[in-house]
Formats: sequence, C-alpha cells, structure tokens
Amino acid sequence: MSSSELQRNRAVLPMSTVRELTLLTDRQIRYYEQHELITPKRGKGGQRRFSLNDIDRLLQIKDYLDAGDSTADIKELFAKAERKNQAQLGTDNSLRRSLQDEFAQIARFNNP
Repeated sequence: MSSSELQRNRAVLPMSTVRELTLLTDRQIRYYEQHELITPKRGKGGQRRFSLNDIDRLLQIKDYLDAGDSTADIKELFAKAERKNQAQLGTDNSLRRSLQDEFAQIARFNNP
C-alpha cells in the first residue's frame, strides 16, 4: 500500500467536518453506519473518526441514493466491488509468486 493510500485511510476527521464536506446530516451518516455501508473508526470517548476514503464512500452512497438505489442495493454493489478487488488481489499475489519462482529458477541457472 502506498503512503498516499495509507494517508487516505487515516481516520482523523470528526463528524462535523464530514457533515460539511458531504452535506449529509449526522442522522444520515449514522443511518449508513447502522446499515453497514460505512464503518468509521472510533476515537477516545467513542467519537466517530472518518478517513478521506470514508468521505469518498459517503459521497458514493449519496450519488447512488440520488439515482434511486436503495441501501440494500448499495450494500450489494459495495460487496460485489469488494469481491472483485479480493479476486484481483488473489490474482496479483499468484502472479507475484509465479514471478518469484521464475526468478529463483533463473538464479539457480546463473549460480550452479
């Protein structure tokens, strides 16, 4: 994971900032959390802390709802995307292992 991706995953934004950035209400954000569309981290005292990726996801949710999708539809869309990402990650890891094996064989030929 790149350093910029790590920064995007840092949960540091409070609810008030998220409200301003997304134009969603506290109630809407809590509702999306209740329906497991988002999972913000919790800070000391239990306050929700959001990352930039959480903001992106909330904006996606808002767009899907504006387009007429239900929360169940959105949850399934996110689940499908996650399964696709996991499958791609598995393919990437398989390819990486295959390349490592090839490099090991080449090294054995070069150093008998």
